[in-house]
Amino acid sequence: MSSTTKNTGAWLSFTYIFFGFAVGMMLLGIWALPADLWIKGYLSMATVSMLGAAFTLAKTVRDEQEAKRFSNRIEDAKAERLLMEVGRVAT
Repeated sequence: MSSTTKNTGAWLSFTYIFFGFAVGMMLLGIWALPADLWIKGYLSMATVSMLGAAFTLAKTVRDEQEAKRFSNRIEDAKAERLLMEVGRVAT
């Protein structure tokens, strides 16, 4: 009784395109910034670090949700087995 949802191709395409657009706009903004090269370099490194942290955070949150879902399935199976045993004893 799994309640997994699958994303549509349109949604996946949108997310990839929007991600590329956002990164491109950030890089364009850093490139066009009227600042010294070392400032642009610092902002570029900060952007890459922020992207890495965002991916890590998203994966960690997803992993936590999957672990909770798996734990709940185990608990449900234990409860169902216990109810079946109680039902057998009662009859």
